[in-house]
Amino acid sequence: MYNSPYLRQNTSVRRVMTTVLVAMLPAIAVQSWLFGTALLVQIALASATALACEALVLALRGRPVAPALTDMSALVTAWLIAVCLPPLLPWWTTVLGTAFALIIGKHLYGGLGQNPFNPAMLAYALLIVSFPALMSQWPGLNVGDFATQMDWVFGGARALDGVTGATPLDALRTGLMTGGDTAAVMNSTAFGHVAGAGWEWVALAWGAGGLLLLALRIITWHVPVAFLAVMSLVSGIASLIDPAHYAGPAFHLLAGGTLLGAFFIATDPVSGATTPRGKLLFAAGIALIAWLIRAFGAYPDGIAFAVLLMNICVPLIDMKTQPPVFGHKNGGAP
Repeated sequence: MYNSPYLRQNTSVRRVMTTVLVAMLPAIAVQSWLFGTALLVQIALASATALACEALVLALRGRPVAPALTDMSALVTAWLIAVCLPPLLPWWTTVLGTAFALIIGKHLYGGLGQNPFNPAMLAYALLIVSFPALMSQWPGLNVGDFATQMDWVFGGARALDGVTGATPLDALRTGLMTGGDTAAVMNSTAFGHVAGAGWEWVALAWGAGGLLLLALRIITWHVPVAFLAVMSLVSGIASLIDPAHYAGPAFHLLAGGTLLGAFFIATDPVSGATTPRGKLLFAAGIALIAWLIRAFGAYPDGIAFAVLLMNICVPLIDMKTQPPVFGHKNGGAP
């Protein structure tokens, strides 16, 4: 039996955001297991900063503080920022990026439900443009014990060159620029069976969390399906045309933030498209721009920039893809 249009579902912002946080736990657990528990400290730093900024701005605006601090939306933004950043990043960069996301990316536009840009991606874009060297310091498998990682995060030891390296996307781009081909480059230790060593499992964990969101109807199928389909299509065509210089779909799906972006970032209900056809166009645009940046741009992974560029297009996409009013044809008289 189907619910009629006039029946309301038993849902709330807190329930939706809490479910998103739960869906993120598998990937966080896998990444912490493989690359160290510094990620958990970064999540704690981002969470504390997000809640503090939320409370401060709301108090300055004369708005109620308690409801906003308990709806979990600030924590979702904080966690998304933390998982996108290198876990050994100095603590102050995580704090800076999170504060920028909450104050500028969210409350400058009026708060929850008003922001035109994805706050987490704004934070990532700010940090990778401002501190490209720091943002490239990703750890290898099982790098350092917890005490050593904390020494790096909080500034005790900054000699990270020996324990960090390029991401698979960056290693592939650099190898191709220096005259190699995909087969030779992907034989290096930075790569695993398909994508990055260890990162393949993290990507699959993001996919598992995303399937949970789909099963619970927190998100719809439109964005992840369009995102992954277009990423597979364009990377597959490029690989067929020139396999020596373009990696195939399996690599692009399991490398970088593809599955994270498809299920957790591009599905943001505030800054993304809202109509069914609009979601398809929105996600397809993100995937296409992200692949173009990966293949030809200056940054190894372009999902953050692709999301922000498509956020600009959302008003036009929604306007052009509005379904007809119930009982009307193409918006005309019944």
